[in-house]
Amino acid sequence: MASRVAATLFALTFFASPLFAEKLLCGIDRLEASHCRELSGLRVALVTNAAGVTGKGEPNYAMMIRNGVKLKFLMAPEHGFSVTVEAGKAVGRAVVADTLSVFSLYGASKKPNIGQLRQIDLLIFDLQDIGTRCYTYISTMKNAMEACEQAGTAFMVLDRPNPIAPLGQSGFMLQSGYESFVGAVDIPFLHAMTVGEIALLLKEHHYQRLDLRVLPMQGYNRKSFADEYQEFHFRSPSPNIKDVDTAIVYPATVFLEATTVSEGRGTDAPFMQFGAPFIRSKELLEALMKYHLAGVLFDSVAFLPRSSKFKGERCYGLKINVTNRRAFNPIRTAAALLLELQRLYPADIGLDKKGRFFDQLSGSPLFRQMIQQQWSLESIMEASRQQIKVFTRDTPAQSFLYP
Repeated sequence: MASRVAATLFALTFFASPLFAEKLLCGIDRLEASHCRELSGLRVALVTNAAGVTGKGEPNYAMMIRNGVKLKFLMAPEHGFSVTVEAGKAVGRAVVADTLSVFSLYGASKKPNIGQLRQIDLLIFDLQDIGTRCYTYISTMKNAMEACEQAGTAFMVLDRPNPIAPLGQSGFMLQSGYESFVGAVDIPFLHAMTVGEIALLLKEHHYQRLDLRVLPMQGYNRKSFADEYQEFHFRSPSPNIKDVDTAIVYPATVFLEATTVSEGRGTDAPFMQFGAPFIRSKELLEALMKYHLAGVLFDSVAFLPRSSKFKGERCYGLKINVTNRRAFNPIRTAAALLLELQRLYPADIGLDKKGRFFDQLSGSPLFRQMIQQQWSLESIMEASRQQIKVFTRDTPAQSFLYP
């Protein structure tokens, strides 16, 4: 308990410091503002990738070295340090700045080596998350926290914005027995939390012996999308999340990864469009119109994927156009889309074949079963709301750092 309180106080001390103003500063920027005094005399390693830069655009590791930090090595998650490796592809070891080793956390092992951690005093986590539970960077953070607790090494999170926080919390919780690397933390599918807040929650529930330090942001709140801050430039954290618009739509279409329908990988609009050779665009468009989905319009589209599903085959489907971000509900859109795909093409979309993967993405079998049994859209959304209500009731207030 004492260590948990200490971690929270560390975070809140920085959050309430005189630096507070409207200008957004990420954790890495606040570290730079102090000339990295929090790292003085410590042997440090850093979990990051090429999107981990300061507000001035300088790589985080370069800023640390410039300020005299004893940076021993880097570790990189899925997609590699370069952020160019396709999803699910193993990543090997690399080198940056000629001499700084980058060890993979998405290769032979997805967990930091305990022996390596015992050679440092502090492991820092600075990755840009996108606000959806199945995006694997929070799974990497969970593994790193576990390894640090086992090694007796301190763990620090440099917080960054949740780019889609204004969408709020929705979707289904993670059910015991369905944990995986695309669902490792028991939070809502759309969680509206930052990585720093998730780290505090993980410590409370799983890693109470861990020396956790969270360096919060300045000037952040959940009412703004990441691209609405003048001082913040959202950098693509993986090959197919090109901007905040894609991050907003991603939770509506990512479930298609567990079907035979292309989620747009290998095209110029991944996750923003979807299709398959068997889909009749006009038919699907007319079916979705009856739901009167707020903040979104659909256009018929045809595309030829250069890679991934249906490579080189013409696909027919729809393109998603978000007309009102704050009215758009990705989970409601996902449910309507899946209900109609299942109704129109039950023998083609493959939910039976990839059911386990779908359940891991959604967190439990409940969502898939509702889709296959053709529950009403309102019934699905009400089931989601009930799970979110329980999470909100049971989540300790000290896990939330921002308004």
